[in-house]
Amino acid sequence: MTDQDNDAPVGVGIVGCGNIFESYITGLRKLRPVRVLGCADIDQARAEAASKFHNLRAYDSVEALLDDGEVDLVVNITPPIAHGSVSLAALAGSKHVYSEKPLSASLDEAGRVLAAAAGPARLGCATDTFLAGPGQTARAAIDSGLIGEPVGFSAVIPHSRAEEWHPDPTFLFKKGGGPLLDMGPYYVSNLVNCLGPVRTVTGSARIGANPRSVTTPGRLVDSIVVEVPTHAVAVLSFASGAIGTLTASFDLWSDHLPHIEIYGTKGILRLPDPDRFEGDVMFKPNGSDGWEVVARVLQLAGWWAEGGRIRGLGVADLVDSLHGRPQRTSAELAYHVLEILEAVGVASTTESVVHLKTAPARPEPVAAGDFNGMAVSPDSH
Repeated sequence: MTDQDNDAPVGVGIVGCGNIFESYITGLRKLRPVRVLGCADIDQARAEAASKFHNLRAYDSVEALLDDGEVDLVVNITPPIAHGSVSLAALAGSKHVYSEKPLSASLDEAGRVLAAAAGPARLGCATDTFLAGPGQTARAAIDSGLIGEPVGFSAVIPHSRAEEWHPDPTFLFKKGGGPLLDMGPYYVSNLVNCLGPVRTVTGSARIGANPRSVTTPGRLVDSIVVEVPTHAVAVLSFASGAIGTLTASFDLWSDHLPHIEIYGTKGILRLPDPDRFEGDVMFKPNGSDGWEVVARVLQLAGWWAEGGRIRGLGVADLVDSLHGRPQRTSAELAYHVLEILEAVGVASTTESVVHLKTAPARPEPVAAGDFNGMAVSPDSH
């Protein structure tokens, strides 16, 4: 597919038929310019089951999916450790790629993926929740001066309790996992959307409970030996001057703390869970004891507006970019986010301040006509 094929549907092949597959297939089938063709998985039985249930092609390998000339874009939702290799193979086959977060399990491999995307194929990467109403509303509130000059922030990532609902959360406690790489991209992407790129990182990280018991009904494993830090606290200094803390923990079994708060010279902005597309942005002026809802500047149309855990909006963003519109869930943003999160571990090990090498521009705000008309203003309802 070329940038000129504005009327041609984008043929999509999905690599990975695991726990998040249903969220993606639900979302992708709501995107008018997208046609989902089939899927592949290292577990052939799982690919065949998913294809039969959703009336898709079942490829017998990733290579077979990449050899299909009708597949223009590969949605890579494999486990994090495989993100880099699958994306590299797809880009080498001149396929556009949208990858789940993180861009890769390591910054070195992510650099190779980024270099491979310098050709005609386009690369996008999760997270995409900042494209929805809450993220865009928070961004607009800051840009309008509602909280004055942003001075600081606090972001807290509590335990996702995957041991209680995921059939095999082993990958979350191995290389490429941990709370920083699992949930951190949602939080950091939203912070970069609001405040711009990060300049320096310092922090400490450690392993908490080990081993971990899995209690999910129908679980595939009973316990997991932890190999990556499960509790991390970082100080992020943004190029804009804002400084704050990011706490990411699989040992914090409570979500009573605010997900993200941004502190300005005129007040506080509180953002809802960045893992979701819905929720209100709240504002508390300095000197006031009360919170008020910030009027939403954008709403997604249809089912997306209802806030379910569907995925695929970033794919719509990538497809928009093929037609000359800005790409917000870009590989450059994803690489910067991974550099930030990996720097926390480096800072912890070396007891140092890490100066980042990348500084991408903030993503462009979402406009009402984007995503094939799915992004609409509130007064359109």
